[in-house]
Amino acid sequence: MVLRYVSDHIAAFFQVVVYAKHSVMNYSKLAFTDAIKQLQEKQGSRLAYDRVEKMSYVDGLTDAEIEFIGQRDSFYMASFSENEYPYIQHRGGPKGFIKVIDNSTIGIVDFTGNRQYISVGNISKNAKVSLILVSYPQRARLKIYAEAEIVELDENPELYQLLKPADYKFKPERMMIFKIKAYDWNCQQHITPRFSVPEIEELVAPQKRYIISLEEEVKRLKEELAKKNNIS
Repeated sequence: MVLRYVSDHIAAFFQVVVYAKHSVMNYSKLAFTDAIKQLQEKQGSRLAYDRVEKMSYVDGLTDAEIEFIGQRDSFYMASFSENEYPYIQHRGGPKGFIKVIDNSTIGIVDFTGNRQYISVGNISKNAKVSLILVSYPQRARLKIYAEAEIVELDENPELYQLLKPADYKFKPERMMIFKIKAYDWNCQQHITPRFSVPEIEELVAPQKRYIISLEEEVKRLKEELAKKNNIS
């Protein structure tokens, strides 16, 4: 199956792993189990969320989610062990290391880490995962239900070329593909704004330029004043 990949660096068609066509997504329908609905009923929120559930059908990722995902340099992933305990892992890389393959599929290159392989082992037994992507400066949080697939590097070289980050030092071990089953945005409440060093530098860059211009102006005025004093 030939898939067209949306990418700033690749404008071509690749023959890659065949992924099943996505279905219409509804986060509330997937998230709200009977036990959760009973609790919502008890707490008085079920009526509102019943309306949300009936209205929350989406046909994959929209441009807003695609742009948001493409700007992230990390995410959190929950997988499920054979002992039934969930495992939460932080995944990081350069900005844009999470690639959008199509509007229901995203993927990453799995870098060499501490070699415990907890997430990979969990996924080999249970493909279901949950992802949370956060922009702390924007106080925005995207939550995703997905099924993960492990793809070895030699299984699909074309896919690796799509997923590998540019201008970033890493050692690849495998690829992870996430077939999105549902997603939703969280509210901003209780998300503390945090900024990376590059983000802070970008914010203060105009002030730095202004300070430099003032320093140059002061230097020029001092030189002019010194010349006048010498003349007098």
